[in-house]
Amino acid sequence: MSEVDEFLSGGLRPVTCDCGNRVLVKKNSLQHTSVQWLSDTRSCPELCGPGSALVPTCLRLRDSIEKAVREGTLEVADD
Repeated sequence: MSEVDEFLSGGLRPVTCDCGNRVLVKKNSLQHTSVQWLSDTRSCPELCGPGSALVPTCLRLRDSIEKAVREGTLEVADD
């Protein structure tokens, strides 16, 4: 794997949101999270549902990522 490939995809781990969407996630720090969607974001009820123009992010996905960190299935790189 090249340095560029490692930077872009190294450390990504699967996380499933409670709505069923799957993403790949890397926690570079507690504040910095990289997310790569594995499906079209149109299947996210928070990003594309009623009132979605007012939602800059999917809070359900954020909760799922934080749960994965708490449970130890997703590591924080600088931890």
